[in-house]
Amino acid sequence: MAMEVLYGLHPVEEAVRSGARRLEAVVLARERGDARLERLAQLCRDAGVRVAIEPRDRLTRMARTDAHQGAIAQVRERAFLTVEDLLAAPKGAPHKAGQRPQDSPLHRFFLALDGIEDPHNLGALLRTADGAGVDGVILPERRSAPVTAVVAKASAGASEHVRIARVPNLVRALEQMKKANVWVLGLDERGAPDYMDFDFHADCVLVLGREGAGLHDLVKKTCDHLLRIPMAGSVSSLNVSVAGAVVLYEAMRQRSRPPLESANTRSAAPTRPRKGLGS
Repeated sequence: MAMEVLYGLHPVEEAVRSGARRLEAVVLARERGDARLERLAQLCRDAGVRVAIEPRDRLTRMARTDAHQGAIAQVRERAFLTVEDLLAAPKGAPHKAGQRPQDSPLHRFFLALDGIEDPHNLGALLRTADGAGVDGVILPERRSAPVTAVVAKASAGASEHVRIARVPNLVRALEQMKKANVWVLGLDERGAPDYMDFDFHADCVLVLGREGAGLHDLVKKTCDHLLRIPMAGSVSSLNVSVAGAVVLYEAMRQRSRPPLESANTRSAAPTRPRKGLGS
C-alpha cells in the first residue's frame, strides 16, 4: 500500500493516538527541542512507533512545505469506507467514550459534502464533524478535495478520527441512506424551514454544497428537506465550513436532550410521513 506524509504537531499526534493507520515512522526536527516535541516523542515510544531525529530542512523536503512545525509522520495510505460500512455501525454507538448521555435518543447523524474543493474548508468541516459527534462523513470521489496532509493540518488532526466513506455517485449514496430510513437534509439559502425550527431527533444526513454554487440540482432534488440559515446582514450566506458548524452544533444541542412534547412546533421529522424516503 502507498505511503503518505502527514505534517504538523496536531495531525501527527492524532495519527498516533487514533491508531487507525499504520505509522512507519515519526520524524522530528533536531533543531526544535521543546517540551511539546518531547511529549510527542514519548507518545510515539509508548505506542511502539519508531522515532527518527533529522535536520529541519530534511523535514521540509519530505513534507514539501516549511509548515511542518518540526514533526512529520510516514503513514499508510488511508483506506476509505463505504456507505454500507457507515450504516452497519451499531445504532447509537458513541463517537467517543462518554459522549452521549445514557438517556439520549439513539439516532445516527451523518454529514455529506457535495463537491467541497477547498482543502481548508474540508479540514475545518472534518474538525467540526469530530467535535459534534458525527457518525460518518460521505465524500464524492470526483470534484471534491482529496483528504491530504493539507486537510489533516487544517482539521488539527481530527481527520484521523472521523469515519469517512468515498462514493462514486453522491445521489446514489443518499438514496441508499433513504432506503435505510435516514432523512436527507440539504442546506440551502432558499430552503425552509430555518435550521433552528427543525427537529433533529431522527436518523439524519446533512448535505452541504459547493463553495459559492451550493448543492447540485440532482442532489437538491434528492433531499427530503431543505433547511436555511437566516441572515440578518447584507451577505446572503456563510462560508460553507461556518454554515456546517452552525447546523451541526444545533443538531448536537437538540440531540443531547429528550424530544420535546407535542407542543413542539418544529418540523418533527420522525413523526411526519417519510416523503421521498426509499424512492
